[in-house]
Amino acid sequence: MEDIQGPHPTDSMTNAPRSHTRAASQPAAPAPWWRDTVFLLLAGGLVMGLALGARHVQGLFLLPITGDRGWTRESIGFAMAVQNLTWGIAQPFTGMVADRFGSWKVMLAGLVLYALGLYGMAVITSAPAFVLVAGVCIGVAQSGTTFGVVYGALSRMVPPEDRSRTLGIAGAIGGIGQFLMVPSAQALLSFVGWTNALMVLAVCAAVLIPFALPFRDRTPAFDAATGGQPPMPMLSAIREALSHSGFWLLNLGFLACGFQLAFIANHLPAYLRDKGMQPADGMAALAIIALANIFGTYVFGWLGGRHTRKYLLAGIYLARTSAMALFVLLPLSPLSLYAFAAVMGFLWLGTVPLTSGIVSQVFGVRYITTLFGFVFFGHQLGSFLGVWLGGVVFELTQSYDLVWMGAMALGVIAAALHWPIDDRAIARAPMRPARA
Repeated sequence: MEDIQGPHPTDSMTNAPRSHTRAASQPAAPAPWWRDTVFLLLAGGLVMGLALGARHVQGLFLLPITGDRGWTRESIGFAMAVQNLTWGIAQPFTGMVADRFGSWKVMLAGLVLYALGLYGMAVITSAPAFVLVAGVCIGVAQSGTTFGVVYGALSRMVPPEDRSRTLGIAGAIGGIGQFLMVPSAQALLSFVGWTNALMVLAVCAAVLIPFALPFRDRTPAFDAATGGQPPMPMLSAIREALSHSGFWLLNLGFLACGFQLAFIANHLPAYLRDKGMQPADGMAALAIIALANIFGTYVFGWLGGRHTRKYLLAGIYLARTSAMALFVLLPLSPLSLYAFAAVMGFLWLGTVPLTSGIVSQVFGVRYITTLFGFVFFGHQLGSFLGVWLGGVVFELTQSYDLVWMGAMALGVIAAALHWPIDDRAIARAPMRPARA
């Protein structure tokens, strides 16, 4: 009525609040395209694709480096083992930094370190310095550019019912990059040599640095959502996880995953050469693994949203063990190699969205990057043992047979460990209101 009757003495007092209310009720301006969740999914996938792809092709560099530098397989294997262990040790701390200060800062620093580390691998001629660069520098870089940070950032931006599928999509995008890296690295090795190939990879890491920036100042829609449960300090969340038996079972089971994948990725090309096959066969096997991983990661991410994740994980470990047993026992041929690579690739990283999903399902997403970092340490401890023991056992026995047997035994143990995990969400007591 005031608008019809004309000015009112109190208009000067009421107009400002009224205009403020109207402004506040207007819909917010749409976010720019680089802040869209789809673009963030693509950006995170590309960063993971580079990080995992450069790691995936390290086995192709093993023989060229040992031949040029005069180092043993054990020395290169030790550097790669230190890389995996450093990645695992650093992951909880990079997770804490990401949860506290933002994932984009961790991704950016990780890409810078990755570029410097790859360049250092190309120019360093001392074995101890090679361990420092390829092992420590790139290990820290991987902790900031792979699953822990990328999956943690994405987990807080989607509702729980879409989380497993979203991580599967991100993993599939990363798998595409991983797949493309294999023929690209082999072509670079053939045409420009291993040192220049590493420099090209370093440039690729530097080019991807801007892809960390879209995560800047992003307010995760589900970051503070705790299912009606009270928020808790980070140290309390860590103590809560460490007191949960399922958290330790996940760690131990993930150790088997790391052992199997790191051993195969780093030693399969050399194993095939020892069996009389050509370098192209090793390259093709790694490419098939990466290609099949694209589909496997998405499928297991999708299945994780519909079925019990711990049982899916147990099935993956048993299937891997069966595939390795058939590969080692049957006569080696291109057909058996490619079939093994396809099966292993399908099972390759399907464990990651499932494991991350269990962590968020039980403990919530507020500190998912930190808590998954602790679980991932178990994975990387296994990776350290798989790469290092692969080189040690070969130097002692001139054979990888004992390592294959160990990888199969760990697969059976991991399947048994996942079965009894209590994957129910922790019920926390509601916070009591303060007394007046």
